[in-house]
Amino acid sequence: MKQIIGVSIKTRKIEPAACKTDMLVVGHCSDAKRLDAVARELDRKLGGALRRLLELGDFKGKPKTQALLYGEGKIGARRVLLVGLGEKKKITCDTIRKAAATAAHKAVGMKLKGIALALHRSVGARIKEADLGKAMAEGAYFGSYRYDEFVTKADDGRLGTLKVEIVDPRQASVKALNQGVREGAVVGRAQSYARTIANRPANVINPPTLARAARDMARGQKTLSCTVFDKKKLEAAKMGGILAVGAGSRSEPRLIVLKHTPTKKPATDAPAVALVGKAVTFDSGGISIKPSQDMDQMKLDKSGGIAVLATMKAVAELDLPLSVWGLIPSAENLPSATSYRPGDIVTTYSGKTVEVLNTDAEGRMILCDALAYAAGQKREVIIDVATLTGACMVALGSHKAGLMSNNDDLRAKLQRAAEESGENVWHLPSGDEYAEEMKSKIADLRNIGGRYGGACTAAAFLRQFVGDTTWAHLDIAGMDIFQKGNEYAAPGSTGFGVRLLTTYLVNLVNKN
Repeated sequence: MKQIIGVSIKTRKIEPAACKTDMLVVGHCSDAKRLDAVARELDRKLGGALRRLLELGDFKGKPKTQALLYGEGKIGARRVLLVGLGEKKKITCDTIRKAAATAAHKAVGMKLKGIALALHRSVGARIKEADLGKAMAEGAYFGSYRYDEFVTKADDGRLGTLKVEIVDPRQASVKALNQGVREGAVVGRAQSYARTIANRPANVINPPTLARAARDMARGQKTLSCTVFDKKKLEAAKMGGILAVGAGSRSEPRLIVLKHTPTKKPATDAPAVALVGKAVTFDSGGISIKPSQDMDQMKLDKSGGIAVLATMKAVAELDLPLSVWGLIPSAENLPSATSYRPGDIVTTYSGKTVEVLNTDAEGRMILCDALAYAAGQKREVIIDVATLTGACMVALGSHKAGLMSNNDDLRAKLQRAAEESGENVWHLPSGDEYAEEMKSKIADLRNIGGRYGGACTAAAFLRQFVGDTTWAHLDIAGMDIFQKGNEYAAPGSTGFGVRLLTTYLVNLVNKN
């Protein structure tokens, strides 16, 4: 199989105008009264080319816009890419992240060997340079990513690597930027890893092969251990939810348990965290089968579990001084003579019974076992992430993930992490009034509620399995995929959740 594009990124002390590169990338704000210092020097050496472009109105610095100029031997760079940043007061790290992604995306499309980023020079001192360095590194990985490992003919001639430099003439700035670049590169690589595993089809990734991938990943990390519950172990543990969903497939279900034991002892006030991710490697809906249209996208129903897998990779590479577990319940939901059925009553790991009204509400059935297991293992904070409900996508579209929680402090910390990471969330309720809708007359619970508020009733169902443990649920339906490419990303998996979860954990270390 073809290898995913390899990205190398580093900082370099040099004047941007003197930097030899295939493409120098600078930003410009839509409300700027004049060119910033970097752009002014480029404009001077290019004989006023940037100023003329602005005066003609061909480039106004608005978001999602760009303009390409040529160096013509007058500067070190062969090309200059101007990227619109919008109003200066509205610039965030995500603005810079997307600008870097736009540049990397364009560079791969143009088959360039390397680019140099000087986007941070347009921001000023309002945002820390380390944070800007991190954002540019994450953006460079995100924008350069392509999923084409099964394309046997390289008709597009795309290169196998992209060299990225972040350039600045000031030594203190280079040092600060580099601090962020190191962390951003770890997170960027982890997100690309997530996108690759998520994009792989169900004939390549099923529960057993996903478990092998997790073992392979953990084997390369000195702080990670990996334990896999196969069907026999799931039966012995009485994890009836996972077993029920996986009963219709020849690929038997798994529960993957990754444990990060840091080289440094965690702080006494740092919580023991469990991340739980839904990994349905293919969701046909089971007996309650889905419509055929877009069913191919159901290979991405493992996205929550893959986000947890990749976050654990980042946690290990950063060696965060926290006790973090990653639990990934995995099954393939297919119709067959052995599938679980509407009307079945399933006894879950917690002992609670669930009446199955719809086999397509399978994510909560596998998550409830993993959540109860995490709570029983005395994890102090549990966060689950899943492409759980179409109802969440109806409510929020493809712009924000749903966030539900039983703890206001955890909710606030996740909202802050979402803002910093650019992976947006919106708080939705999941209280007792929604839990009431999930009660069954012939079992403890039923696996679907009424017609309305489906994202909230699903979260309320999950809430029944964590007891008093501090818990949050991220419903990422709609956030897992780019249906079409855009100016900064290729179509396919987004790897959503990796930046958000890693940022939350890093903030715990930094006492934010």
